[in-house]
Amino acid sequence: MRIETRLFGTVEVGEEKIITFPGGIIGFSYMKQFTLIRDEDNPDSSIMWLQSVEEPQFALPVVEPNLIIEGYDPMVNDEYLEPLGELKPGEIYSLVTITVPGDITKMTANLKAPIVINMENNRAVQLIVEDDFLVKHPIYDILAEKKEGK
Repeated sequence: MRIETRLFGTVEVGEEKIITFPGGIIGFSYMKQFTLIRDEDNPDSSIMWLQSVEEPQFALPVVEPNLIIEGYDPMVNDEYLEPLGELKPGEIYSLVTITVPGDITKMTANLKAPIVINMENNRAVQLIVEDDFLVKHPIYDILAEKKEGK
């Protein structure tokens, strides 16, 4: 399948790489299908893009939350995970969205509303966790230290 993107031009995506959000994502419930894209010009970056298959202009920068907070394991109401189907250990993949303002040193991650993907069936949800995680958790220094290998 070929999809058009604002950031990466035309991209070839296998059907097995399509992630379906039955309820859409927060604020954009009408968008149901996405794929994860890594920037080939920056292969060492921990930041990926959650690209809408339906809307070429829409892509969210995302990162694995364990890169920000080791052992990130928020409390989640089980009913919010029901759209994912049966979850097996090792088949769950979590991401958090990133906000990058004009001043990149003010970059933040939304640890309050993670994206949870069942890698077995590529179904996903974005949910709001019950823990006291921040919507705007500062991450610039954390990612810079990881890049430097600290």
